[in-house]
Formats: sequence, structure tokens, C-alpha cells
Amino acid sequence: MRCPNCGERDTRVVDSRDLDESATIRRRRECNLCTTRFTTYERIESARLTVLKSDNRREEFDRDKLASGLAKALTRRPVPPDAAARAAEEIEAALRSRGVSEVPSGDIGQMAMDKLRELDQIAYIRFASVYQSYEGLEDLRKEVDSLLSEREEVEREVVVDRPRGGSASGKRYPKR
Repeated sequence: MRCPNCGERDTRVVDSRDLDESATIRRRRECNLCTTRFTTYERIESARLTVLKSDNRREEFDRDKLASGLAKALTRRPVPPDAAARAAEEIEAALRSRGVSEVPSGDIGQMAMDKLRELDQIAYIRFASVYQSYEGLEDLRKEVDSLLSEREEVEREVVVDRPRGGSASGKRYPKR
């Protein structure tokens, strides 16, 4: 690291601290020649992720591009404003945890659909209708029907798990 005052390369670290949850380290340094103190910020650079497209092209993974696609699907839906960015970060973290440098674009698309399915079913249908390139209304209807049957199944499970009669605490009170 060069001293900003005299340009000397010989500097020493006086203090080092991690900043927040980001992968950034703040270091206080001192020049061994002119004793000027200065601060540097270092960010840990992770390995590059490459996306293998369906036509065999390779492209660097772009979290912002993914977040933009998710945000379009989530437009005017009742979700937090940062939902798309958080989903994109979660998808990137899952991809990096695989430990591979190349990821097929189909895997990313499927992960995006899974996240949207959890967040909002209408956003999921919006994204899926473009991503899956449905041929007609029948294909779209099948997808909507599968979502509806999934929802009905969840609702049946909730009804089965609900305690019968009385109050929520399980105590019975006589009728007046």
C-alpha cells in the first residue's frame, strides 16, 4: 500500500477492524518513512461466477440483472421493497455455496422461480410465463391449477392441525 503523502510502499498496519456484516475491513496504516497515518478499506473478493447460457455462451453472473428481473415480476405486489434484492442475494449465496465457478442459466432461473413462489404467487406466474415460454393458455392454466391445489393442500393441513372447540388456550367456558 502506498502512502498518499510521500508515495512510500513501506507502511505498517496500526489497527484493523471488520465493518458491519459486509466483507470489508478498515485498516489504519502508518507510513514508515514520513509517519503519516491514513485509512484503507479492503473488500474480500470472491471467486467469479460464470453463467453457462443455453446457447453455450458464457457470461459473468450479474446479481443486479437477476434482481431487476425479480423486481419486474414483483412490481405492484404486496412485498417489501427490498424483496427482489434480498432474493437475488440469497440465490447468489446458494450458487456460491455449491463451490463451482460455472452455473447453468437454467439452475438460476429455477431458483428464481422457487424464490418467487415463496414470496408471491402472482409474481411467480408473471416470471414463469416469460421464463417457461408457455405455448398457450392451457399451459398457464395448468400452472395456476397446480398453485391452487398446493394452496388447498396447505389449508387442509392447517384445518387438521387446529384444536377443536373451546378457546385458543384449550379451556372450555360454559355458555351463558
